[in-house]
Parts: sequence; structure tokens; C-alpha cells
Amino acid sequence: MQHGICNLSVVPGRIEPSDKSEMITQLLFGEHFTILRKQGNWLYVRCSYDNYECWIDKKQCQEISFESWQELESREITTSMELFYVLEDSERGFYQPVVIGSTLPYFDGTSCNLEGFEYGFDGQTNTVKHGKIEDFITQCAYTFINAPYLWGGRSPLGIDCSGFTQVVYKTAGIRLERDAYQQATQGTTLGFISEARAGDLAFFDNAEGRIVHVGIILPNQKIIHASGQVRIDAIDHQGIFNAETGEYTHQLRLIKRII
Repeated sequence: MQHGICNLSVVPGRIEPSDKSEMITQLLFGEHFTILRKQGNWLYVRCSYDNYECWIDKKQCQEISFESWQELESREITTSMELFYVLEDSERGFYQPVVIGSTLPYFDGTSCNLEGFEYGFDGQTNTVKHGKIEDFITQCAYTFINAPYLWGGRSPLGIDCSGFTQVVYKTAGIRLERDAYQQATQGTTLGFISEARAGDLAFFDNAEGRIVHVGIILPNQKIIHASGQVRIDAIDHQGIFNAETGEYTHQLRLIKRII
């Protein structure tokens, strides 16, 4: 079985091995994976961070040895807290843009190493936390305000609801599954919204009872979530209330405490 790592800023993960296929997720710089099978120019991979499976273009990644994969599996993940950052390989004169939530492989405090290529980094990482973890999560969530909604997206240039919660929690060192219905199986269920505190996750279902949306609870009966864009709305026992339209947009199903 072979392995690889994402060596570009953001790489689309598709449901079928075709550029025309639906994007269901994205890999961020430094995230590694297992190659399950190959088809032409495409690799079917299992992402190590969340075990999510998708097709990626083999030209948009770098294969790594089993030994490197094992080492990455055993190390604590360091992620960039900078909304956008440009890594610099001064030896080769190369630059690599990365987005918030990107993994910094083999980070030593000043640089990361991607299969022998060293990139300088002097920005903030998730290894530097101040105060309560719930405050850290909500502060990170605010940095995504107005990021456009994108099905399958995981970056500030385009993100979906569960990609948003997953990446925000990743910066806090907490692993969430990829999709909203999967995240709903994690943590402890709260009985009432009045029990919720900042940083908790709220899940919403459709008419068929299927969980289709997730957001992060904020203080003062507010929620931050990706719907059209990353935005802040009011929330109560019924669901999300959009003051601009005067309507409830999402029906509350349950609240989970992950932290």
C-alpha cells in the first residue's frame, strides 16, 4: 500500500476520478493520506486526518515512503493559524502559499519540512494557545467571517458547513469527522439549548430527519455557520433565525459538546 502528502495549498477531493466530478472535500497543505487504488491519472485516497475517502489528481500531490507516513502518523499535528501565509524555501527560491488549518509537517518552531524541502514559518500555530479552549475555538471561527460557501470546501476561499467546523476545531487540536452527520456522532449530547456554551456544535436536520447542517455556538444565543457565506445568526430551540429575512433557515436537531 502506498502513501502520499498534499504539497499544494488546497487540492480538490472528488467523488469520481474526473475533473468534471463533484468535489466532496479538499486536502490542505501538509495533510497525508493512504493510496487505496489508482486509475489513470487519479488516486483513490484515504485522508489520514479524518479517514475520508476521495479521488485526487496524482499531479497534485507527492508520494511518500511508508516510513515517512508512519512518522507523520505518530507526530502531534501542528497547524497554521494564519488566515493566509506564504512559506518560503530560501534555498531553492520557492514559495508555497498555505491557508489557515494547513498542517506544518515536522515543524520545529521556525520551519517545516516536506520530503526534504524546508520551508520557513514564523507565523502563529495551534501550539500557541491562550485562555480557555472554547475561547480559542470561537476566536478562530471569527476569522472565517464572509468566507464564501463552497460544497466540499475547507479553506477561507470557499468552505462548507462541516468543513468550517472541522478546520476550526483542527486549529484547536481537536479532530472532527468530515461530514455533519458524522460529526453528530461525536461528543456528548446536551438536553437543551440553554445548556450550550460557546464552542459547542449545533446540528440541524431536513424534512426527512437527516442531519444536513452544523455550526458553532457563540455567546448571547448566536451561532456562526457556513450558509451562503460564513455568517453569524441568532439561534433558539427552534433553530437558526435569519434577521435579514425574518425567517428560520435551519431546524435544530441536537447540540453536542466536543470539548
